[in-house]
Amino acid sequence: MDISFQKTIVFLFFIFIGFLLKAKFKSKEEVTGIKKIILNLALPATIFIALLGVQVKLNLLLLPLLALGLNLLLFLVFPLVLPLLGIKKNTSEFRTARLLVPSLAPGLSCFPFVLEFLGEGYLAKAAMADLGNKVFVLVILYLVAMNWYLRLHEKKQKRGSSKIGDMLKVMVSEPVNIFIAVALVLLGFGLNMDSLPFVISETLQKLSLIMTPLVLLFIGLAVKIKRKQFVQIFSLLSLRASLVFLICGLFVAFTGLQAQNEIALLLAFGLSACSFWPYAHISTIDALENDTQAKKKTFHNDYAISILALSFPLSTLLILGVLNAGAVITVLPNIFLIATILGILGFSVPLFSWSKKSLKKQKLLRPKLDSARAEHI
Repeated sequence: MDISFQKTIVFLFFIFIGFLLKAKFKSKEEVTGIKKIILNLALPATIFIALLGVQVKLNLLLLPLLALGLNLLLFLVFPLVLPLLGIKKNTSEFRTARLLVPSLAPGLSCFPFVLEFLGEGYLAKAAMADLGNKVFVLVILYLVAMNWYLRLHEKKQKRGSSKIGDMLKVMVSEPVNIFIAVALVLLGFGLNMDSLPFVISETLQKLSLIMTPLVLLFIGLAVKIKRKQFVQIFSLLSLRASLVFLICGLFVAFTGLQAQNEIALLLAFGLSACSFWPYAHISTIDALENDTQAKKKTFHNDYAISILALSFPLSTLLILGVLNAGAVITVLPNIFLIATILGILGFSVPLFSWSKKSLKKQKLLRPKLDSARAEHI
């Protein structure tokens, strides 16, 4: 069995173990404790190490901009798509989906397969592209999430300077942001992980190692997917994949890119699962809304977990399909064909639901119309 596929099974197995452990976690506070370890220790350490390991190559500086462009396109387009799936505007589910859908987690869902199928050179390109994605998920989405929170809780009545002050106060108090700031300062002085004292670097490395297992276990513990929600999220993620194929196809057509491996890398990176980092922002705001009613909260915590839980296996299957298909998948007409198929798949569920409701209404109205005609006669 292919080693990359085995790694995928391991990741999914961790989620399954978390799901099985639900019975052992009697209270919500116990699961929240794991989340706090992730957000306050494992995640900051992982980001810190990733930033200090960055090696900026001038000939690859276009890649982060392309990744950031993809993030922004998904962020701008999906507000138009979400209402078609029954996700109403200005709801916690709408804001949650809008924050998570444009984010990418190539480290978990893309990098292992790129290394296995395309080699170290393409892995380096993928890692370089991830810099743009990191700027988007760590900085831009955080600012967007905080802005939504402040607006929703009537902070807009304050002056602009006060609103910015509130946002900065929360940013400064977050461990993730503190670690990012320290890492950037160290990078500015030309330092890396090897420059740090052994005790500090080793502690950070050990904390980083628990990141992936804890995140996957947490997803398994926290996921609560209802049947209707499963169908809706599957449609959402199918349309996300369809849009990625469409954007990549247009990029290939516009640039005239023909290298098979380059196109495969482009598709695989874009199909990465939704990132856990926007969920970190959601959790930060959720902690600020302890006394807020569920309907008035900025985000829907359980809905976010459900998106993450379904995003990982679906993205993995699509990425494996792209990398295994070879030259077939990188032909331009085939890229657009797959985009169309995924789009139809994504829209078929809401269309079926809409037609079902329409037929039901017609059946309810028919007796009334028949009686009205009879009275008229």
